[in-house]
Amino acid sequence: MEIQPRALLRRMFDAAIAAAQPALCVPPHLPEPPKGQLVVVGAGKASAAMARAVEDHWPGPLEGIVVTRYGHGVPCAHIEIVEAAHPVPDEAGQKAAERILRLVANLGPDDLVLCLISGGGSALLAAPLEGLTLQDEQAVGRALLHSGATISEMNCIRRHLSAIKGGRLAAACHPAKVVSLLLSDVPGDDPADIASGPTVADLSTCRDALDIARRYRIELPPAARAALESGRGESVKPHDTRLEGNRVTIVATPQMALEAAAQVAHKAGVTPHILGDSLEGEARDAGKLLAGIALQVARRGQPFGRPCVLLSGGETTVTVRGRGRGGRNVEFLLSLAIALDNADGIHALAGDTDGVDGAEEIAGAVVTPDTLTRAWSCGIRPVDSLHANDGHGFFEALGDCIVTGPTLTNVNDFRAILVR
Repeated sequence: MEIQPRALLRRMFDAAIAAAQPALCVPPHLPEPPKGQLVVVGAGKASAAMARAVEDHWPGPLEGIVVTRYGHGVPCAHIEIVEAAHPVPDEAGQKAAERILRLVANLGPDDLVLCLISGGGSALLAAPLEGLTLQDEQAVGRALLHSGATISEMNCIRRHLSAIKGGRLAAACHPAKVVSLLLSDVPGDDPADIASGPTVADLSTCRDALDIARRYRIELPPAARAALESGRGESVKPHDTRLEGNRVTIVATPQMALEAAAQVAHKAGVTPHILGDSLEGEARDAGKLLAGIALQVARRGQPFGRPCVLLSGGETTVTVRGRGRGGRNVEFLLSLAIALDNADGIHALAGDTDGVDGAEEIAGAVVTPDTLTRAWSCGIRPVDSLHANDGHGFFEALGDCIVTGPTLTNVNDFRAILVR
């Protein structure tokens, strides 16, 4: 059977997304009904779909509030769905976070809080630490997005400037017990980094957050810097008795998504190789590195024979220097295409499994052996597009963008390089 590269790559991407759908991965992990009431709270790009999965399988009464990104809402009968801004928080997210804290404030030991958390929750749960404003949190968010810091480093700073992240939501639920169901969108699947860990203890400190800000030359608002320097922003630590008896379960991971894509490749007669589910670093550097591996496969049959597909996940970063439109996946692909230099027989797809690469409703794009040739024929210099961080503009001009719409899940980035 002849391989159709674009179609095969898209089937793998779709399989990765399908494997992490909340309707599939949430129900097996639902807790036993409590003696008291069940309250459902949560945040993230997949939180509304997670809430719907809970409603569809919960045997008794429930109520709650979850906040998701604009356009990612799913209708629920008993759990209120609030939509707010991402990646920079807004007033809707702040009001939702405040309401969540009020909802869990007066629960008893027989009550249970079911917390539904997925990627994107850091921005959606906008609850500035006392003494800070929403404008301060927005300024920090914008600075982090342009800094080049890793997601773990960004979330360390966020945890220490929030009234709800860094274990504070779980502490606010005490004496009620908390069960957290998480969809991981972070390298290493550390619960403290998923939505900045609102229900888990945090080992990092205010000093760590200050060191990160210094390392990346992040300009913090005066009130934020003061909160870190004074230690007032310290997060909830592992010994805190308010977190005793709580349970955290990761219900979907990037690895699960990659394995689902690998099965699609196998069925098509293409050998999959999962290079890692937590690749980090600058997106353009990752593009050059994986191009080198793909070229070695194509030219030397090393370290893998053809046909094969190189699969990877994780979250790269983009240090924004230009004024273009882009995200880490299209930045990766543009760098990859330049490094491949029209090499024959190599196709690639990269996309964010939530359907949003950067700040636009574009999931990612596709690279083909003639990507550079087609760009030049349109009068586009690929290197100039890369320097401008204009991956979306570049692939849009070629008609190679991937638009999925809201996928209602989020297990980080998906990358597939097919070598025929």
